[in-house]
Amino acid sequence: MLAVGCDAVSTAAANGKAKLILSASDASDGTRRRARTNAKNCCVYYIDTPFTKDDFGSVTRRGSPVTLAILDMGLAARFVKGMAETYPARYDDEAEQLAEQARKLKEKKKQTTSAKRRAAQ
Repeated sequence: MLAVGCDAVSTAAANGKAKLILSASDASDGTRRRARTNAKNCCVYYIDTPFTKDDFGSVTRRGSPVTLAILDMGLAARFVKGMAETYPARYDDEAEQLAEQARKLKEKKKQTTSAKRRAAQ
């Protein structure tokens, strides 16, 4: 569900697996720029977080990564929704966009599953 670290995040974005890229608040300007560029080039959502790389490390238990990518749209939408509840002015727009994207993806999956069932009958 997560890609951890700059190289893994870049790979996940390039492969179309990343749904949301996150940068730590103490990431360097170059790292943030790289993450934003990856997000923009690969049509992935991007946010700067108020969390430090140590916060990321305590969640992932993998050192102190400065970037993460969430690979599941539903999880990404829920994460940003939680961020918007805590920091409404900063993350409301992203939360709405990701929620809509997650809803569309869920509907598409439902339609695909229904079509497969009809074809199997």
